[in-house]
Amino acid sequence: MKRLLPVLAVLLLAACGRGGPAPADLAKSAAEAKTFMETNAKVEGVQILPSGVQYKIVRSGPATGLKPGPNDEVKVHYEGKLVDGKIFDSSYERGAPAAMPLPALIPAWKEALQLMRPGDEWTLYVPPAQGYGEEGAGNGEIPPNSVLIFRIELIDVLPAPGRIGQG
Repeated sequence: MKRLLPVLAVLLLAACGRGGPAPADLAKSAAEAKTFMETNAKVEGVQILPSGVQYKIVRSGPATGLKPGPNDEVKVHYEGKLVDGKIFDSSYERGAPAAMPLPALIPAWKEALQLMRPGDEWTLYVPPAQGYGEEGAGNGEIPPNSVLIFRIELIDVLPAPGRIGQG
């Protein structure tokens, strides 16, 4: 038994040093995210998608534009920030919109963008499960269980090859 104690101590210390947030921190951030989303859902004009993603329409474009399909590419201007207002990404700051394939985006963007048309601008309120979850992203820039707030302006839809019809 005495021989096992040093081995167990080393294994225990190695397990503790694995980076990542402690379970108590994850639980606290998840509770804070839940509270934010519940409170935000009561704000006038906020609508809720089946996944729990919330959005507010800032501006509507022409009702005749093509909605993106699940495999299309979109051209968007956007700004992403945390609930404390810290901006973590912005095409506006870079001075140019971004073109991105829908399949490569976080679940919240995939869901919301397929409901938008070019010219639409929405504010998305993204619960952790529809964003970066318990992992977070950006080398800690987006902490685990963060609610994300995105301002998204859909500029254009670049249909996937073989796509037919209006969305």
